Amino acid sequence: MKPLPITEADLQGYVDGLLPEERLEEVAVYLESNPEEAERLRTYRHQNQALHLLFDPVLDEPVPARLSARPSSRRELLRRYAAMFIVAIFAGAGGWYLHGAAQSSSVNWIASAAGSMTRADAPLMMARRAAVAHAVYTPDPRRPVEIGADQEDVLVRWLSKRIGADVRAPKLAPLGYELIGGRLLPGQSGPVAQFMYHDGAGQRLTLYVSTDQVQNKDTGFRFAQEGTVNVFYWIDGKFGYALSGSIPRGDLARIANTVYEQLDKPAN
Repeated sequence: MKPLPITEADLQGYVDGLLPEERLEEVAVYLESNPEEAERLRTYRHQNQALHLLFDPVLDEPVPARLSARPSSRRELLRRYAAMFIVAIFAGAGGWYLHGAAQSSSVNWIASAAGSMTRADAPLMMARRAAVAHAVYTPDPRRPVEIGADQEDVLVRWLSKRIGADVRAPKLAPLGYELIGGRLLPGQSGPVAQFMYHDGAGQRLTLYVSTDQVQNKDTGFRFAQEGTVNVFYWIDGKFGYALSGSIPRGDLARIANTVYEQLDKPAN
């Protein structure tokens, strides 16, 4: 029997690990002869991993008491079901309407809500976003950045203009890392910059630069880990920085210290 053609549903099932074994083998053979599709699916898998890095910790959080408490009466149970039904109706009816609403309004609402709930943890939230961005973009072999290091001046001017502050790409060549380039990313309520570096073995580091801070108090180095990604992050005046990489903590700390020293000095 002639094998069935490979569909997009098959490819998405392959990414999610949901295909039966016989179909899995057929898709694997297809991808061997279609390298562009294989690269696309690798990107999807890296994005899935990044989402797990960001949201898996929430699964370990305790359920709020108000949600885990059992209803005290049949009437209370019916009230809860009615409330859930109403929410579902409005979510479905309003979803498409809100899809076309002004982006700035939704972003500002999210930012203010996040600020009220996690104001003291804003630097840690920045570090987590930096780790996710690192996990999403560093595996890409062809387009890890928007503007390459061969146009560093253009890159720095563009990022500075977009985030509304002068940014610089630290020089890490003495430590074995060369600039690849950079890109613009969405922050909590505004754009942020990401610079990417690599060494001779292809190991990549990213420096996340943000002016999008809830509190602008200077901090010393702090360390966070998201999966295999280590992050050193700190606040310096109006800037927040996060250096991310899947390298030993001590090596990353040494590089972070060099980055700090360079950025702490006035530009030439």
